[in-house]
Amino acid sequence: MQQTRTVELGTGLFALLGMGALLFLTTHATGTDDFDADLTYEVTARFENVGSLRKRAPVAMAGVTIGRVTYIEFDPVSLQAVVTFVIDSRYDQIPEDSDASILTAGLLGSQYIGLTPGGSPEFLADGSELFFTQSAVVLENLIGRFLVRGEQGDTQE
Repeated sequence: MQQTRTVELGTGLFALLGMGALLFLTTHATGTDDFDADLTYEVTARFENVGSLRKRAPVAMAGVTIGRVTYIEFDPVSLQAVVTFVIDSRYDQIPEDSDASILTAGLLGSQYIGLTPGGSPEFLADGSELFFTQSAVVLENLIGRFLVRGEQGDTQE
């Protein structure tokens, strides 16, 4: 009887610790680093597909968070998503022909905007728009293309 009670208490403690670890992971591993710049400038970019990019997602350059997404909207004329984000004014020498890509961070798949510098002597300023963009990679589309190619390969033999 005593052994059964010890096993039950051990199992309960193990389950409680597991739930605590899961709570810790969901609150600390989802890209919640703080961005609190006092002075910022606003930049926009257009994408064919933003995937699961969300408001407050990081904007990074060389792996360093330099800004945050502030607004995502759909343009019914161009049929594209327009993403507005702010960049810390300390980073005021980013070339205006830089590239913006929607990337996926880590195993949990939170998405962010990654900037790759261009070579223009002109720099981004408040109200600038980035024209070189790369949309999010949608896993379902990749799987669909793979399956279609696989089926086409089977019928050609």
